Amino acid sequence: MEAVGAIVAIVGYIICFVGSIMLLIHAFRKSVGWGLASLFIPFVLLVFTFMNWDDCKKGFLVSMAGIVILVVGGIMVGDAAANAVTG
Repeated sequence: MEAVGAIVAIVGYIICFVGSIMLLIHAFRKSVGWGLASLFIPFVLLVFTFMNWDDCKKGFLVSMAGIVILVVGGIMVGDAAANAVTG
C-alpha cells in the first residue's frame, strides 16, 4: 500500500507541475516582466492568477487538483507506514 501511495503522490506532483507551467505560460504571454517575476518572486504567480482569472482559471484548477492528489498520496504513505510500525 505504501508503494501505491507513493505513486499517487508522484502523479499528483506531476499534475501540479503541469498546472504551474500552464500558469507560467499565461504570465509570459502577458509580458516578459510578469513571467520573470512569477519565476523569481514568491507569490507573484498567485497574484497574477487572481488578476487574470479568466485566462488562468484552468491552470490554477489543474494545480489545485494535483495538490489534492498529492496530499491523498501522502496520507496513504503515512497510513501504510504507521500500520507497519504498529503491526
